[in-house]
Amino acid sequence: MNSFYRNLEKKFEKFAEAALRVYGNSLTFIVAIILVMIFLANKKFYKQDFHDCIRDIILCITFLSFFIIQKAFNKYSTVIHLKMNELVASHDNASNRMVNIEQKTELELQELARHYSDLANMAKSSNNIRAPHSIENILDAQHATAQEKKENIN
Repeated sequence: MNSFYRNLEKKFEKFAEAALRVYGNSLTFIVAIILVMIFLANKKFYKQDFHDCIRDIILCITFLSFFIIQKAFNKYSTVIHLKMNELVASHDNASNRMVNIEQKTELELQELARHYSDLANMAKSSNNIRAPHSIENILDAQHATAQEKKENIN
């Protein structure tokens, strides 16, 4: 059951990513403009009540705005990710696991969030609250604990 949910979640994430790429594509916007022009050129559009015409024009503008906003969001999101990747990659104490983190699945992101919660607890318990820490500190500590348990078993 768990594997079915994970597979379903991965497929949905891929579908959502593909939809974002398609909706933010310039060709999609051109197709939307053509559809709006065809709709507005229809004789039935001009024969309807004035208020209905205004409603339909507002609907067309909203429809086209969706694609423009999606394109802008995709660009903004990419820029933010690139800037963050550069900051993470250039910082000495940062974990390079965070570079391209937007490519990870939701389950992997939740696991990283738990590690950061552990990191926050570790920072609270340390004497030097300003000491730099990275997620690597937590992962190294967990690895050492696992090694100790393995040695104790043997």
